[in-house]
Amino acid sequence: MNVLVFNCGSSSLKYKLLSMPSCLELAGGEAQRVGPPTAKPSCIFHRADGGEKEYQVAMPDHAKAFEEVMKILKDEQGVEVHAIGHRLVHGGTKFKHHTLVDESIWEDLDSTRELAPLHNPPAIDLVRACQERYPDLPAVLVFDTAFHSTIPDYAGTYALPSWVREDMGIRKYGFHGTSHNYVAAEAAKMLGKPMEDLNAVSCHLGSGGASLCAIVKGKSVDNTMGYSPLQGLMMSTRCGDLDSAAVMRLLYQHAGDHQAVEDLLNKKSGVLGMSGSTADIRDVMEKSSAVGISEGVKSERDEKSERDEQREGGATPEMAATLDVYLWRIKKYLGAYLTAVAAAAGKPADAVIFTDTIGETVGLARRVICTGMEVFGLKIDPKRNMNPEKLPADVAEDDSRVRALVIQTNEELAIARQTYAIISGGRDKVSASGGAA
Repeated sequence: MNVLVFNCGSSSLKYKLLSMPSCLELAGGEAQRVGPPTAKPSCIFHRADGGEKEYQVAMPDHAKAFEEVMKILKDEQGVEVHAIGHRLVHGGTKFKHHTLVDESIWEDLDSTRELAPLHNPPAIDLVRACQERYPDLPAVLVFDTAFHSTIPDYAGTYALPSWVREDMGIRKYGFHGTSHNYVAAEAAKMLGKPMEDLNAVSCHLGSGGASLCAIVKGKSVDNTMGYSPLQGLMMSTRCGDLDSAAVMRLLYQHAGDHQAVEDLLNKKSGVLGMSGSTADIRDVMEKSSAVGISEGVKSERDEKSERDEQREGGATPEMAATLDVYLWRIKKYLGAYLTAVAAAAGKPADAVIFTDTIGETVGLARRVICTGMEVFGLKIDPKRNMNPEKLPADVAEDDSRVRALVIQTNEELAIARQTYAIISGGRDKVSASGGAA
């Protein structure tokens, strides 16, 4: 079965075609600048057979982008698509499991638009366009929130009146579930145990969004994100945890303009807001002085002298403060989640998992985050951590009771697996038209 996975952004459409169940990647790419005309033309970067081609084509919406991707796959490569897997960020209370697309889902699906206004609307419109263009092609919705549907009420409930919680659906949903689920399953394989026996803390540290997930017996029991992806860790442009009284003060300051406040907290805060110059924590690490929680930074950086940094205007107090806050927030939650996992499981966690751009590639971040965690049974090996030969890798010391695993996430493969499992229903074949054989 050839499964085409779509990851829909507000102005982009990432895709990957995989042969299942072998998990062989046949093609992939990204449609960029989807929507109104921009300074540069919209185009599709298509990867296949070890090379990449660029196709410049007008794409006023995601439906047109979808059609162009299908055309490239058919005309340029002669590859047939048997099923589609769609990534949906937010399933709300209606979708606690991944689901097959049929006529019964549309009313509930449309009700999730306002829960993730940047991500869900274009993704839902794409699903509808796919169904209209290829009504016989089976499709599956894979929700980032589904993995967190197992979060118990005591961990997912906000202390608000019942009419607020129930009528408005305000509770912790959790996000990055597709990634957390994937790396947890890979960690279980590395440790030689069934997924249902895994107790771990998964650290999805991206260059944009980031979250930690507490996993007990293979299931999510807590996530640092909440009703929206804004809660929890400090991120590239999101502030993370914030006293709600501060939000009310900001609303007053902006004369009740909630959109201005939302933009401030989601798009102008975090690493960008604190540093004043960059949204990428890697830039901050390169320029920060060794202070506070980031005390180990200087010894792990390249050998530039402070004189060179000062001459280049790189090191600033803002950079140092940004790094301190970023790392402290992760350390705080890691300690809390290691405690939560141990309390729920009745024994220490099996592993801490690091994944996504920062988690996978920045050994300095992993080392500083894990320093001082020996009390939880976690001891990172400095040499293994800074120079893992390949991923996945275990970078903990030999006698560490809790393993430190660095695992490359693959959300597209996870979505393809879910799609294949739901559509095949245990069968290994589908007809060329897309229907089950």
